[in-house]
Amino acid sequence: MSELQRTDVNASAQAPWLTPNVVGMGLTSLLSDASHEMATAVLPGFFAVLGISPAVLGAIEGIADSTSSFAKLLSGWYSDRLGHRKGLAAGGYFLTGVSKSLFALAHGWPLLLVGRMLAWFGRGVRGPLRDALLASSVPSDARGKVFGFHRAGDTVGAIIGPVVGVWVLAYLHPRMAAPSGPFRVVFLLTLVPGLGAGITFASLISETRHNPSQTELWTAIAGLPRSFRRFLSGVGIFGMGDFARTLMILAATELLAPNQGLERATQIAALLYVGHNVTYAACSYPVGALSDRWGRRGLLSIGYFAGGVAAIGFGAAFWWKLRDIFPLLCLFGASGFSIAVVDALEGVLTADLVDEDKARGTAYGVLASVNGVADLVASVLVGTLWTAISPVVAFTCAAVLMCAGSIVVFRVR
Repeated sequence: MSELQRTDVNASAQAPWLTPNVVGMGLTSLLSDASHEMATAVLPGFFAVLGISPAVLGAIEGIADSTSSFAKLLSGWYSDRLGHRKGLAAGGYFLTGVSKSLFALAHGWPLLLVGRMLAWFGRGVRGPLRDALLASSVPSDARGKVFGFHRAGDTVGAIIGPVVGVWVLAYLHPRMAAPSGPFRVVFLLTLVPGLGAGITFASLISETRHNPSQTELWTAIAGLPRSFRRFLSGVGIFGMGDFARTLMILAATELLAPNQGLERATQIAALLYVGHNVTYAACSYPVGALSDRWGRRGLLSIGYFAGGVAAIGFGAAFWWKLRDIFPLLCLFGASGFSIAVVDALEGVLTADLVDEDKARGTAYGVLASVNGVADLVASVLVGTLWTAISPVVAFTCAAVLMCAGSIVVFRVR
């Protein structure tokens, strides 16, 4: 190794990775996810109180995911053409922060669909831009730690939000006559951390502008590296089985309701989701740091496989009519580990495979679009199979797709 190469390696090793941008984006995501997950944890119980079927819940989640996916594609590419990303991302955080409060006014599925679509549109606008800003804020050999740290902060909010939501439900249920009343209060409370996330991002994040790209959308997509496109095939197959976590919460609610009653089952299912998020938070940083040392592809394949294990476990729980909390807690934990790996490493692999900063917005937009379309398929597929045939068939189908995605990603070079 030449003296110049040694100097470059030493400089990279000594460069700080816990920058103000990394801390600011971690705090922003903590607040945003506290808002989002507060609503997500209690939403299936709200559906049950309103008498809305799993098929409708799956369709709403799928439509929202597809809305988000196209917003991600366009916002990522447009930010490459603008040469800056912060303003669009801040707007996305503000839109997501206010839209879930619409659930408080809903008496049927249409307004729930509108609120979910607006929230997911905001998430779609901000997601690729935040990840591109994050990737450009640190040295390449520290990206695993940075994305893992960010996802851990994100998930601390995902623990706080459901805990607050469940506490509010437990406190208000005996004090309000209408069964839907406590849920509506929770949805209004999401405004506090939701708006805080937008304010934090706008005030704490700095940006170094890049040279604007003049490439048209489809030309930019076609110009992405071939290895990245192969990686996307595994992402898409896994994603077609990666159903919305609200369906998992609904599954726990239905399994526990015969013994616990619907009201208590709703609260326990939301707390199980807290366990899911605790696992997610605990694993995110270690997984990211390990990927910097051991490589990312094998770890991501393991994360995909863990998601398949959780899905087949839910199918088995319905087959054997499990009513115990502990097995369900283990399944939520396996799912939490899976999403920790997926969220930490898909973004890092994208930055590794697309090394031009001015093309990263498009790359993250394409990744998010593939995930969004696949999530649409997954949520509609699982919700429809659950309603039309059985939850056993629905979760088994999801598990097969997740494991197939694990194999494809592992074989990608």
